[in-house]
Amino acid sequence: MKGSWTLLLAAWLVSVIATAGALFIGEVMLMVPCQLCWYQRIAMFPLALLLGMACFSEDRRGAVYALPLALTGTAIAVYHTLLVAGAIPKGWIPCGASVSCADQKLEILNGVQIPWLSLMAFAAISLLLIQFLRKTTTR
Repeated sequence: MKGSWTLLLAAWLVSVIATAGALFIGEVMLMVPCQLCWYQRIAMFPLALLLGMACFSEDRRGAVYALPLALTGTAIAVYHTLLVAGAIPKGWIPCGASVSCADQKLEILNGVQIPWLSLMAFAAISLLLIQFLRKTTTR
C-alpha cells in the first residue's frame, strides 16, 4: 500500500484543485453554473472529502466508494463536452429555464472550455483510482 498511496494522494489533489476551481468560477468570477455543471459539482465535491479521508486513514475502501462518483462525473462531463462542441443536438439539452448548458460562455484561460477541464479532472481521478485499486487488491 505504501507505494500506491501516491496514486490516491494524486487523485485527492486533483479533486481538491477541481473543487477549488469550481468554487472560484462560481463565487469569485460570478459565473452561474448550468444544470450539467451542478451535476458535475455534485459528483466532484464529495470526492475531495472522501479521498482526503481515504488518504489520511490509508483505507482502500475510500477509493472503492469514490470510483463510482468519479465515473459518473466522467460520463456527465463527456456529455457536457459533446453538447458544448455541438456534437449533440440542442433538443437534447437537459437545462430548463435556467442558464443554458450549451450557449453559456464556458471559457476561461483564453478559450479553454470549463467542461473540458471537468472531463480531464474526472478522467484523471478515475484512472488514478483504477490504478490504485489494481495495485492494492484485497487479500
